[in-house]
Amino acid sequence: MDEFGADPADLTPLTGAALLTPAHQHPSGVVLSPARRGEFVAWAECCDGFLIEDDYDGEFRYDGRPVGALQALDPERIVLAGSVSKSLAPGLRLGQLVVPPTLRVPVTAAMRESGGGVSVIEQLTLADLVARGDYDRHVRRVRTVYRRRRAELADRVGALTGLRLVGAAAGLHALLPLPSAEYERRLISTGEYVGLRLHGLHASGYRHPPDTSAPAALVLGYATPAPHAWGQALDLLGEVLEAEGLRAGPRGTRP
Repeated sequence: MDEFGADPADLTPLTGAALLTPAHQHPSGVVLSPARRGEFVAWAECCDGFLIEDDYDGEFRYDGRPVGALQALDPERIVLAGSVSKSLAPGLRLGQLVVPPTLRVPVTAAMRESGGGVSVIEQLTLADLVARGDYDRHVRRVRTVYRRRRAELADRVGALTGLRLVGAAAGLHALLPLPSAEYERRLISTGEYVGLRLHGLHASGYRHPPDTSAPAALVLGYATPAPHAWGQALDLLGEVLEAEGLRAGPRGTRP
């Protein structure tokens, strides 16, 4: 991963398939660049490979129109996957796959063997929500809520630290860059003390393999708190940042 998204450089003719989140990579928030999209598609075509596009939060884009699906570049080589885990609830286990014709039989067989079926009642309920426009209205409503929360989070962090959140204005989380892995652990520990659960790139196992010299950041989710608890969560985060004295320096972040 870099500022242009996932890097296809390590793919080989023997790789077979690659899983991507081109619209909004988690946790970095990077959008896959047009050039990289072309490189991945070229690899799939020349090496008889497949790309699996996981559009896990495409409904939530706050600074413009949603990013176009990678699948449109080569429907014969790209599987488009989506779900309602972020928009409704993960417990529903409802999702969808747009599968190339050559994969439909093996994918269907694999789902049957693995018990990947979902209750017909829940499927029909979702279909009814979509048909009546209720699902679209729900997404529009919560998108407004999350857009406001992200803006409030950015304002609070900026006022206290002078720092800007990292990542596209989309999804349900943002990154707050930090000076080091040790500073990240200090903030998480202080958060636990005041009753605020925080996640970090290093402390939460996002770095593979672990590398304490790699950039550190808090992964700040703004969708989880209930409406009555959102203000308190922001206040607690402010207390944590003030207690640890996080500030933006002339050459970047530093304690």
